[in-house]
Amino acid sequence: MQLVVARIGRAHGIKGEVTVEVRTDEPELRLGPGAVLATEPAATGPLTIETGRVHSGRLLLRFEGVRDRTGAEALRNTLLIAEVDPEELPEDPEEFYDHQLMDLDVVLADGTVIGRITEITHLPSQDLFIVERPDGSEVMIPFVEEIVSEIDLEEQRAVITPPPGLIDESEAVVASSRDEAEEEADDEAPARDEAAGEASGGPGKGDA
Repeated sequence: MQLVVARIGRAHGIKGEVTVEVRTDEPELRLGPGAVLATEPAATGPLTIETGRVHSGRLLLRFEGVRDRTGAEALRNTLLIAEVDPEELPEDPEEFYDHQLMDLDVVLADGTVIGRITEITHLPSQDLFIVERPDGSEVMIPFVEEIVSEIDLEEQRAVITPPPGLIDESEAVVASSRDEAEEEADDEAPARDEAAGEASGGPGKGDA
C-alpha cells in the first residue's frame, strides 16, 4: 500500500537541498538516506534520498541526481510516496498510520455518532480529522489527546470528548453567555457587599 510521507517545499541553498513537509510519524524510517520513493506527479520520480539533515527545525533532503537550486526548485510541491505493508503497525502503540484511521466512526463517550473520518490533514502544529457528518456537512476534529480520548481499531471507532462549540456552534454561544453571566455576577458581588455594609452601619467601634 502506498502512503504519502512528505511534500517537497522550496529549495534550500544552491547545492540541491529541499525543505520537506513531513507527513509521517517515522521520518527516520521513511525518509532516511537510501530510501526510494514514488512521487505525485509520477513523472517526477522515483526519487532516491541521498542525504538528510535537520536545519532550524526543518528537514532538508537531497536526492540523487539533483545538484543545484534549479533542479531542487523543479521538485517543489511534489508528494513523496512510500510503499508500506498494510499489516505493518507503528512501533509506538499510541501512533497510527493514516490508512488505519480512515473511515473510522467518530462517536462521543455516550455512543452518539458524530460522523466518519474521510480525510486526515497534517498541519505543522497538529493533525486534523476531517469528519463527514450524517447530513453531509463536515467538521474538523484536532487529533490531540484532550479531544480524541480513544482509538479503537477493533471496533473501528474514534471516541471524542469535544469542548463546547467544536461540534455544535450553538453550544459555544450558550457557554459564552453562561460565562458572561457568571462574570457579571462576580462583578456585582463586591458592590452588593459594600451596600450591605453601609446599610448595617459597618463594624462597631469595639469590634476587632
